[in-house]
Amino acid sequence: MILSNRVIFLGTAGARFTVFKQIRASGGMWLELENTNILVDPGPGALIRCLRSKAKLDPKKLDAIIVTHRHLDHCADVNVMIEAMTEGGSKPKGKVFLPKDAIEEDPVVLKYLQNYVLGIEILMPNKTYTIKGVKFIPPIPHIHGVETYGLNFYVNNKCISYITDTKFFPTLPTYYPGEVVILNVVLLHPNKDKEIMHLSLEDAKKIITKLKPKLSILTHFGMTMIKAKPWKLAEELTKELGVKVISANDGMKLEV
Repeated sequence: MILSNRVIFLGTAGARFTVFKQIRASGGMWLELENTNILVDPGPGALIRCLRSKAKLDPKKLDAIIVTHRHLDHCADVNVMIEAMTEGGSKPKGKVFLPKDAIEEDPVVLKYLQNYVLGIEILMPNKTYTIKGVKFIPPIPHIHGVETYGLNFYVNNKCISYITDTKFFPTLPTYYPGEVVILNVVLLHPNKDKEIMHLSLEDAKKIITKLKPKLSILTHFGMTMIKAKPWKLAEELTKELGVKVISANDGMKLEV
């Protein structure tokens, strides 16, 4: 059997206004890795995006759901996706992985649904988790107001890194060694407001320059990035840095 390894971007919206106005969709990412199906950050509309996807994504085939943090654009559809994955609880399956504060302090998964899955696991820094044949590690807590983790997925001795929402800090790139790196880039320019803890295009440039991955994918755009046409920004970064950078779009299927 030929196993596909691909990422399907159910949505590429980041920040409140982009999500609430649905200027871009906000369904998160579906990963197909070694015959294992993982949904990451099911924001508003994740179920609709799955069912309408040209990739024909069937929620019943999910093996796990991962929530990197408890903000709505990353978890709003987690409950309906659990319902769909388990066929209303009639066929318990799958696991949910999420930070401690997303299940204990301010639960994003409804109590009655917690029994529909085969387990709920708390994300902890530098701990190895396994979903069927796929291993992943959340390497370090991010700086983002609530407990937040990025993810490193390991398949066939290769690494796919997902740098979710965070304020930039100098050691951040060292924790994400992926040949493929997916970056949430909300801001076009660095923001001096300390409450806006998101990466800017300049931050992404620093990360890509440090890591030099085979492929970098920009996603999770705020309004300033969208207005600046992120596909053009990605082309400019490719020319400037000498490494391949692309901009994700809603529904994009990427073989990794």
